[in-house]
Amino acid sequence: MEAVQANDSSPVRGLLKQLSSQVSELVRGLERHIFIGNIVTNLPDDQRIDIRNYFNAFLSKMQDNNASDIDLGGFGSRGKIWYRIFGAKQPDESWGTFSAEEASLLIQNIMTERQRQFLYDKRNLDFSYMFNEGDRIFRFRADAYFDLEELALNMRAVNEQVRPIADLVLHPNVLNILNLAHTKEGLILVTGITGSGKSSTLDSIIDMNNHAVDGDIVIIGSPIEYVHISDKCIVRHREVGRDTLSFKDGAVEALRQDPDIVMIAEMRDADTIMTALEITDSGHKVFSTLHTASAVESIDRIVAEMPPNEQERVWQRIADVLKCVVSQKLVPSLDGKRVLAKEVLVATPSVRAAIKNKNASEIYQMISEGAELGMVTMEQDLKRLYKQRRISKENTLNYANNKRRMEQLLAGGAL
Repeated sequence: MEAVQANDSSPVRGLLKQLSSQVSELVRGLERHIFIGNIVTNLPDDQRIDIRNYFNAFLSKMQDNNASDIDLGGFGSRGKIWYRIFGAKQPDESWGTFSAEEASLLIQNIMTERQRQFLYDKRNLDFSYMFNEGDRIFRFRADAYFDLEELALNMRAVNEQVRPIADLVLHPNVLNILNLAHTKEGLILVTGITGSGKSSTLDSIIDMNNHAVDGDIVIIGSPIEYVHISDKCIVRHREVGRDTLSFKDGAVEALRQDPDIVMIAEMRDADTIMTALEITDSGHKVFSTLHTASAVESIDRIVAEMPPNEQERVWQRIADVLKCVVSQKLVPSLDGKRVLAKEVLVATPSVRAAIKNKNASEIYQMISEGAELGMVTMEQDLKRLYKQRRISKENTLNYANNKRRMEQLLAGGAL
C-alpha cells in the first residue's frame, strides 16, 4: 500500500471534502446516510480504492502503536481518530479532524451494498474487515452504529497469531478438560467484560485442539475473527449474517455437520443458551462466552436469562453439562502493558450439587479451596501477579471482585 499523508493536503482529503459538499443540509437523519451511501455506490473504482487505502492507513498505525481498538465518526469522537493503547483510549491529533459526512463516507466505503442496507434497517452492523500489506494480512472485528444521528465505527484488531495455550498458565487438570483428547463433551465458558481477551483465549483453546486430536470443529461468530487453518481437525468458520442467520441457527445447523467441538462465540440470548445446552446434552463439546466478571455470576446470568418457568430445569441442566468456567480480566501491568488475571471453576461433584441446590453462593469457597484441581479465585490470581511484581497493589485491589477478601489475602489472612 502506498504511503498516505495524514494532513489536509492529501488528495484523498480533498476528495472527501468535495464529496461531502454534495450532501444537502436539507437532508437529515438516516436519509442523509443513505444519500452518502449512494454517493459511495456511484464512485469510480479507482476513487473507492484510494479512499479505502486512506482508511487502511488508520489501521496500519494501529499496528505501529500496539493499539487494540480504533474509533472514528459519531458525535462523541469530535471528528478525531481515537486509538486504545494498552487500555487507554485517546485521540490521535496527527490525523486532523473529519466532518460527520467525511466520516460516513470513510465508513460506508469499506462496506458492501448489502451491509449498508442492513445498517440502515437495523441501525447497527457487526462485520469483519481485512486488508493485505505486503505479505501480512490484517483482520478486524468491526461495529458500525449511530451516535446522535452521526455514523460511528469501532474496530478491534484480531491477533495475527494465536497466543500459545501455555501463556494462560492453566493447571494440567484444566488443560485436560479443555482438550478433546481427554474430555469429549460438556460446556466450557470463557467469561469477562468487553475487551478482557475472551476471544483470544477461545482461539488459544481451539488452536490447541486443532493441533492435538483428529476431529471436526465448527466456529460460529459475529463476526469471525481469527481464521484457523485446519490441521488435525477440520475447522469450519460460520459468520452470523453471512454464512448463517443467527447464533441459534448456526448452533442448530452445526449438529447436522458432524462436529466434535462447537464454538459459539457469544451466548447472547435465551434461545442461544438453550441451544448450547441441547448441543452438550447430545454429547458434544461446546465452548462459549458470557459478559460476566466471575464464575459464580456466570451461572446466575445463564439462569436469569431464562423465562421463570424454565429456570428450575436450567439449574439442573447446567449442573449436568458444565465442565469449567474461566473468568478473566486484563489488568494494567507495571511495564505499561496489560496482564491476564483469571478465575477458574472446575465442575466437581460438590460444585454440581451446589448448582442443583441453587446454592451458587457456596461455590466461591469451593474455588478458593480447589487449587489441586486447578481452581483459583480472581483474588488469589491477582495476589499471584502482585507477588510476582507484575501489577501494583492499587490495581490488585481495583480489579478484585471482592475487595474485602482481597485485602485479607494481601494481609496474609485466610478467606
